[in-house]
Amino acid sequence: MKGLRSLSASYETRMLAALALGWATLQCGRFLLPPLLPLITEALSFSSAGIGLALTLFGLVYALTQYPSGRYSDALTRSTVILPGFVVLLAGFVVLGFAVSQTVFVTAMVVLGVGKGLYASPSRAFLGDLFSARRGRALGIYSAGTDVGGLIGAGIAVLVLSTTVWRVAFVPVVAVLATVTALFFVWNRQSYELSSVRLSPDDTVGRIAESRRQRETLVAFSVFYFFVGGLTNFFPSLLVARGFSETTAGASFALLFGVGAFTKPVAGEVSDRFPRLLVGAIGLVTAIVGLSTVLVAPTLGVVAVGTVLTAVGYKTQFPIADTLVMDAASDGEMGGDLGASRAVFLTANALGPGAVGVIAAVTDFGTAFRVLVASLLVSIVLLGRQYLRDED
Repeated sequence: MKGLRSLSASYETRMLAALALGWATLQCGRFLLPPLLPLITEALSFSSAGIGLALTLFGLVYALTQYPSGRYSDALTRSTVILPGFVVLLAGFVVLGFAVSQTVFVTAMVVLGVGKGLYASPSRAFLGDLFSARRGRALGIYSAGTDVGGLIGAGIAVLVLSTTVWRVAFVPVVAVLATVTALFFVWNRQSYELSSVRLSPDDTVGRIAESRRQRETLVAFSVFYFFVGGLTNFFPSLLVARGFSETTAGASFALLFGVGAFTKPVAGEVSDRFPRLLVGAIGLVTAIVGLSTVLVAPTLGVVAVGTVLTAVGYKTQFPIADTLVMDAASDGEMGGDLGASRAVFLTANALGPGAVGVIAAVTDFGTAFRVLVASLLVSIVLLGRQYLRDED
């Protein structure tokens, strides 16, 4: 990878720590939103469909930024894209903290979508460069930042729910993100380069969808990301609709992340040792069993069991999806291929909250989540069929 100098183990570890902490912090801010949605909806006079569509807009902007950010990180350096990503994220969270109207809130969502898009693919590709022999493990640790951040975010949200002043929740996010930005700038050994870059989306699409196997992988994980978009944005709302308190729903939401923080590194390690497709398919089956349990659970204890199974199942997929794309890409095109693939995944992810919000508005959250459960069957069939072909 151009711009990388000779690397020591301590440098690799520091950069993994910095990038994972950056991801954890931005995800903390992102996942502060679901538990706070009832307060935000009331304060800004959003409908359930309106707030769902605002979150969908965030997801679409995030998705559309993936390919150009990945391609630029291939042609220039990863750091040239990652550092501006940090700056834009800081601006987005500041705007969100001052959201006093629907327009300001939507603007914040757009800015955050751009910042997250600039950060996500180049940072993963950076780690793919550093840990080429153990990508599953490195990306498992990195992606566990989502769960560490989500767990902290849920905890902050529980405290904020008792005060109703939801905007102050984003103050620690801005402070920590600013610190991580400074650490990345100081520790980074990669150069920063500025020059014109030619985007070649047709070539990239041709590569990532060249074979039947690649096309099925894209579809399988796109459906999975659709599921995740609906689940993570409205899981607390589902539990509140089932009669549980907002505090209990927030704690159950935190449980998803607590389990995921341990599951992702383990899943990444396991996928380095065993067939990634098999590990992924087993995880999806576990997620279906878990969420189905939550939907029929008569008590909080059974909800907790279902939540744990759901988390183990769906959190397993994240390091696997990214690593499968990286394994299939050449070194000079890994960022662009990963960015384009993630753009497809995240476009589907962005549709999830909009679909759940609209279905819930027309029927109820139980029906919306049963649709999510059914959608995972498509992913299981596709990944399972690929694994069986490999075994033949």
